[in-house]
Order: sequence, then C-alpha cells, then structure tokens
Amino acid sequence: MKISSQFDGGSIEVVSCESPDNIQVKIPKDNQSEFYQWFYFRLSGVEEQACTIKFLDLEKSAYPAGWKDYRAVASYDREHWFRVPTEFDGDTLTITHTPGLNSVYYAYFAPYSTERVSDFIASLQHSPLVDTQVLGETLDGQDMDLLTIGEPGEGKKVCWVIGRQHPGETMASWWMEGFLERLLDDSDPISREALAKAVFYVVPNMNPDGSRRGHLRTNACGANLNREWQTPSMERSPEVFVVREKMQQTGVDFCLDVHGDEALPYNFIAGAEGNPSWSERQADLQKQFTDALKIASPDFQTEYGYPLDAPGEANMTVCTNYMADAFDCLAMTLEMPFKDTVDSPDEEEGWSPDRCRRLGEANLNAILSVIPNL
Repeated sequence: MKISSQFDGGSIEVVSCESPDNIQVKIPKDNQSEFYQWFYFRLSGVEEQACTIKFLDLEKSAYPAGWKDYRAVASYDREHWFRVPTEFDGDTLTITHTPGLNSVYYAYFAPYSTERVSDFIASLQHSPLVDTQVLGETLDGQDMDLLTIGEPGEGKKVCWVIGRQHPGETMASWWMEGFLERLLDDSDPISREALAKAVFYVVPNMNPDGSRRGHLRTNACGANLNREWQTPSMERSPEVFVVREKMQQTGVDFCLDVHGDEALPYNFIAGAEGNPSWSERQADLQKQFTDALKIASPDFQTEYGYPLDAPGEANMTVCTNYMADAFDCLAMTLEMPFKDTVDSPDEEEGWSPDRCRRLGEANLNAILSVIPNL
C-alpha cells in the first residue's frame, strides 16, 4: 500500500499508511501561506480492501465550513470522477471507500492539470478566430497565456473572462472548456452573434504556479492573486500585473472572474455593490445578466450568495471591485460549489466537470444579452 502525490497538482502529507482501515493524512499549506484545503493524491495496492482515510487537523483549514456535507471525489482513470462516502466531525474528515481497482485517486474536486490547460490552448489555436499570446512569465517561469477570440473593431465591445486565480478552484478550468468550445462553434447562432458584436480576451488559467504546485489559493510566493489587483507587482504577483497591463491597453466593457466556493452549495454571482462608484447602470446590467443566466441554466440561482458589502466598503484589491471601478464596466465573480447543488443534486458525481462545462456554455447566452447595453 502506498500514497503518492508527486505529480501536477498533487498535494498530501502522509501521517500513517500501514493499515487500510486507518490511513491518516494531513493537507499541506500553500507555500509561504497559511491556506490549506486542496488535496489530490494516489492510493495504490488497495484493490477490494475497505479503506478508511482520515484527514487530520482541519479545524484550522482555510474554510472549515466547507467540509460540512462535503463528499470527496475519486477516480481510477483521472477522467471520470465520482463522489465517495465522507464524514466530518469538526476537525477530522473521514473517507470510507473500497476501491474496485488497485490504484485510485482522491481529490478535493476533479483536478485540472497545467498540462491539460496547455493541451487545451494548443488545440484552440487551430481556429481562425483565435489568437494566442504570452503576456509574460510567472514566478516559476511558466507562461501567462492570453486568448483573443474574434476581431477587435469599431463599435465592438471588449469582454474579458478570466479563471483560476485560486488554483484549487479547478471547476473554473472545466467551466472554461465549455465556454470556449461553444464560443468557437461557428454553427452556434449565439456565439456567432456574440462575436459579431464583441471581442473576447480570455485567460484560462490566472495561476499556473499554484495549479502545478497543488495550492488552494495562492501563487508560488504565497500571494492571493484576488487581493492583488489594486497594486500588483512583478516581484509578488506578476500574473495580475501583466493581465492588468493588457486590460489597460484594450479597455474593458465586461469582466467575468470565474471561481469556486468551498462552503455554499450553489452557483451564484458576486458583484461590486460595495464600490464607492457603484451605479444604477451597473446594477441594471448585472440584473439583466443574472436573469438571463437563470433562464439559460437552471443550475444557476440568485437567492443565495455572499452578503452584500455595505455601500462604499468594498475591498478594492479584489478583481471584480477593482475592474468595476477602474473601467466603469460590468464586472462580476461567478462562484461554483465544491459540493453539490442543493436544488439539483447528482448523487453519483455531485457538482462535476460536465456540469461546469454546461454552465460555461450557458454563460454565453447571458453575456450576449447584456452586450448591446454595455
């Protein structure tokens, strides 16, 4: 019996792995950070053995409330991920599972490796609608990739879509697959109309270093990129610095930042209502977008989400708040669950890669609905 995590996105610390019925592990902290919640590892040599895996010391993890009613995902082939029985007592998370094969992978959510990101970007550049550009390098020397979809032109709106600022929120990468594949489908009337009216700038992975290192929330030096937008630097947050520099060149009419939430079992939007500059126009545009997304995807809802910031009290280092203020644009954060959706549960897979893709596709309807008014 063996546990390993020395692969792209892997993360676990073995405490004890001597008996299948009492495996004990801990989740490592992000480098130079106190955040820990993401896990991804392989357990081998356990075919048809009843395994009990205990994750210790989770009371001090990044989001302890995220473990309540949570079920871990498992896979034999790293393509199909399914939920396994999981319990949480306030400090210890326990997975009980009898693997059907000799090698099984467990993760916080279906992983999405940096290699898969690279393969996906490489496949998209065959489209005549796509221009690929490297904006700069991360602290670990990885490329910061930008995709330009469609042709800029007079009267066209400028739409930015970014994902995976927090690397453990892999649902953002699965969402990107659905969104981009539909946007590039020339037989889809929604995508054709959107590209006739707008140009899209897309950063599929804002945090390659954290993704490869198996971090939950930070980049290579422990910076939470979604708190770096007001004063990014090449020394601490080059990922935000180079993207923001490009945004200043293109201008921004629309910005969607795609994330995952540990605790809430819903898909929802977080806006910039707490900004000092928040306007009735932005409020109307956001409602138009969310109303359209509810129609396009019953998996999306507006009843539950984050508490609204008090007027003028927004954290302006957050991407959505910074963008809405700096560009006077419609800027939003889309959140998806690590758990399942309460309103439309799936017992086998929970909130899953395929459902993320479908929500990504549906977002194009909502974007098209607001483009004329941006």
